[in-house]
Amino acid sequence: MLPRGVAVHARRAAARAEGPFVVDEEGNRLLDFASGIGALATGHRHPQVIAAVREQLDRLVHTCFSVIAYRPYVELAARLVELAPGDDPRKAVLFNSGAEAVENAVKVARAATGRGAVLCFEGAFHGRTLLALGLTSRTDTYKRGFGPFPGDLYRVPYPYCYRCPLGKDPTGCGIACTALLDRAVEVLVDAEDLAAVVIEPVLGEGGFVPAPPEFLRAVRTFCDRTGAVMIVDEVQTGFGRTGTLFAIEQAGVVPDLLVLAKSLASGFPLSAVVGRADLLDAVQVGGLGGTYGGNPVACAAALATLDVIEQEGLPARARELGTVIRKRLEAWRTRYPEHLGDVRGLGAMLAVELVRDARSREPWPDLAKAWTAACLEEGVLVLTAGTAGNVVRLLVPLVIPLPVLEDGLDRMERALETAFARAAPGR
Repeated sequence: MLPRGVAVHARRAAARAEGPFVVDEEGNRLLDFASGIGALATGHRHPQVIAAVREQLDRLVHTCFSVIAYRPYVELAARLVELAPGDDPRKAVLFNSGAEAVENAVKVARAATGRGAVLCFEGAFHGRTLLALGLTSRTDTYKRGFGPFPGDLYRVPYPYCYRCPLGKDPTGCGIACTALLDRAVEVLVDAEDLAAVVIEPVLGEGGFVPAPPEFLRAVRTFCDRTGAVMIVDEVQTGFGRTGTLFAIEQAGVVPDLLVLAKSLASGFPLSAVVGRADLLDAVQVGGLGGTYGGNPVACAAALATLDVIEQEGLPARARELGTVIRKRLEAWRTRYPEHLGDVRGLGAMLAVELVRDARSREPWPDLAKAWTAACLEEGVLVLTAGTAGNVVRLLVPLVIPLPVLEDGLDRMERALETAFARAAPGR
């Protein structure tokens, strides 16, 4: 009935969900440490969000904003403009998914600069449509068989400090990989042809790798020097998960265009591009939009979500949860120093990288797969990440009570021992 290409991590069927819990059709209650791949910062069915959606359903479900406008779209755009970093005049446009927003951000950059080339990074994930896939780095899972991809896309190494692209010691390298940006416009693409640089402040699917703030500042300087548009993809990092509303704020960097989705609308399909008004206004009338983009029900959910994030202080809550999670991850790394190679992330967006041994740092995806499977048996939904599939990532709802979080981490710890027994019997 369903094609092979549709992957399902948990071989169960969800029947209902509330807060940090999902209940399957057999009545088993699961702790959700995946949050719909980061889309549920406010948890499942937050009462305030559901109330706003129900109210909107009684008013208006769909017209297509391009046919006749409606208030929730305009109100949300104004709210996002107010929240986005930067003091310059800004505007916002709404779409359906992160991939769609990424593609439109690139369209805007090309229209505004009159240039075509785009610089992106190893380990990146920007979506599954063709241009977004071209920008995405993981070939085996996402790109195999789908080429050819759009041209004029150029990839450079990401500052993955645990696996330094230059083989240097990150503690004293001075962020030497910033030199690779300048090299890119020497050997890959003419700076005068470069329309945009697209970067995630923390690699998402690439393994929850935070870019050093100095590197993000160097990207900003590079874009200023070359005239390229700095596009920051915060589809997974945005709306409090990293401890600030947007992760890029922690580097003190103001992007030209900010790409948003996932936790923007608490699980309803909605995305946005927010940024400099002069860039967004460079596109001809009718060049941006879509039948369902900025659907009024999704906009109502987003407006309520933003209220919840502010009222419940979710960025601060992410920092609190992150402290608890990181402490446990570090304890596990101390217990298994040969195989838990790196603990990293920002706020409550945290992960651990699994390796066969600490010296070689050879990825151990089988252990990651065994661990997440054992977590499911313990009643916890957890996902992998990383280009080798050897990273276990945590995306807990930011509304999760601390005792519930601790219980979930206890279950993960038991599952880790089970995973070692399965992946390396007799270890």
